[in-house]
Amino acid sequence: MAEQRALEVVDLRHTFNEGTVHEVRALRGVDLVMEPGAFVVVLGFNGSGKSSLLNAVAGTLIPAQGAVRVYGEDVTHWPEHRRAGLVGRVFQDPLLGTAPRLTIAENLALATQRGHSWPDLRRALTRSRREAIAARVRELGMGLEDRLDTPIGSLSGGQRQALTLLMATIVSPRILLLDEHTAALDPQSAELVLALTESVVQKLELTTLMVTHSMAQAVRLGDRVLMMHRGKVVRDYRGASKRRLRAEELLDHFDELRNEDLLDASAAGMLERMYL
Repeated sequence: MAEQRALEVVDLRHTFNEGTVHEVRALRGVDLVMEPGAFVVVLGFNGSGKSSLLNAVAGTLIPAQGAVRVYGEDVTHWPEHRRAGLVGRVFQDPLLGTAPRLTIAENLALATQRGHSWPDLRRALTRSRREAIAARVRELGMGLEDRLDTPIGSLSGGQRQALTLLMATIVSPRILLLDEHTAALDPQSAELVLALTESVVQKLELTTLMVTHSMAQAVRLGDRVLMMHRGKVVRDYRGASKRRLRAEELLDHFDELRNEDLLDASAAGMLERMYL
């Protein structure tokens, strides 16, 4: 019997501000299949559709057309909170996805109840769970296991993002979404969080979908790279092509797309001058 697919995205289409001068066709027939344990990196210019794809998987965006299935379950029209038990997410902003005024221990205790309709902090933060949380925090190697009663909002960006990654994976999700999760960090903190990401994903064998602007990260991480442009997947590097991939090659392909856009804009301007 064939192994069940972890994630299926089928013909996703969505347009913002349809029928207005501000119309944006964010997704134009996006298809994606991920096997369990796959790690896919998505690259693209601003407005290419990569964030809309991530939002459609998370439930933040309900697409106008198409389907999203997680291990065969059709979750296309499930709201974000209902998907929380299946999908873990780390945002670009280290404070998103956390309660800044709550302590490290309280945030992580709540994360253990992800997907529950009415999480109960007092029940979540038992003595045994606090000990388990301390053990998991100790694995980060940042000394934060001795600061469990510190409000998470008072920590540095790198510390918060490391803890946010732990929160997203403390109850192993079926799908892990990484939303440019190192973009707001300084280089040293970004490298730390990337190393933690690699370690956690490999240890827990998580099916991971990561959006980034960094070509170096796309080359380094994952087993597949998708390049999106104007709401479509325009390149798909996998297998040997992914293993051979270099940042310079990605840069050349981005330059090709940029030149195509300039040509399209020039042609549109010429037609407008001639016929309008």
